[in-house]
Amino acid sequence: MSKAKPIFWRDARMPYVELRLVSDGREVCYAPHSHAQWSIGAITGGISTFCYRDDRCQVGAGDLVLLNPDWVHACNPIDDQPWSYYMLYIDTEWLAVLRYQLGVLDEPVWEDIGTAIISEHQFYLGYCQMASCLLSSQIDLKEKQAAVIDFISSLMEALAGRCIQPAQQIPSVLLNLAAYLDENAAEEVLLEDMCLRSGYSAGHLIRTFKQHFNLTPHAYQINRRIQRGQRELKRGRPIADVALAEGFTDQPHFQRVFKKLVAATPNQYRQSLLSNEVKAADHK
Repeated sequence: MSKAKPIFWRDARMPYVELRLVSDGREVCYAPHSHAQWSIGAITGGISTFCYRDDRCQVGAGDLVLLNPDWVHACNPIDDQPWSYYMLYIDTEWLAVLRYQLGVLDEPVWEDIGTAIISEHQFYLGYCQMASCLLSSQIDLKEKQAAVIDFISSLMEALAGRCIQPAQQIPSVLLNLAAYLDENAAEEVLLEDMCLRSGYSAGHLIRTFKQHFNLTPHAYQINRRIQRGQRELKRGRPIADVALAEGFTDQPHFQRVFKKLVAATPNQYRQSLLSNEVKAADHK
């Protein structure tokens, strides 16, 4: 039986938000990864395993999962059982300003949210209504903007006071190394060079970096490459050009890694539903 492809909705007039719809997730398996955006997903059918940093649990239909930017996670099907979900990606700067305007933050600077799972039906229902609005070609831009702001505002107000501080201070040498990997994500940074830059031995560097970032330095850099690749694909750049610009040996290499972390091919991701209507009610 063929399995449904993931669907992505985006609109250049709402650059701060992107929606993903998976109606049959049995082939949707992720390696541990993170997003540059704050993300919120709704499980619309079945169950899956949710790994979030060091925690692991099951989530099922009716649950919402909340993902802080740069927090490593993976959500995968159980025993090839059908499951379906929406995932909304929201620009963190836009959301920080909204939270500030709502009085949730003292300044418009991002703070991580401590809640990872919400099971209240009112928020699940509101999420699905918002998603249906975005996916419909019969609804105009202003109504879609209002739907996103109304739902996210009510959720942020409900989560007020649940901001969290980092569990432990990340050593400045590792922050500097991570910043260097961000700036040079498309370059081949050797482990020996990372050791010289940090002053750590190879084994200590890998263990300590993973302890703080939940990824090895190499996996961290690959994750950044894919995030940058997603950004360029949304801008309409050819896949082959993106692959080479982001440091992959060729397009097939880029496609393999992209599918491993995004659970979609670059071509599937680049396509969107700006002009096509999806009957979202079928996926509730």
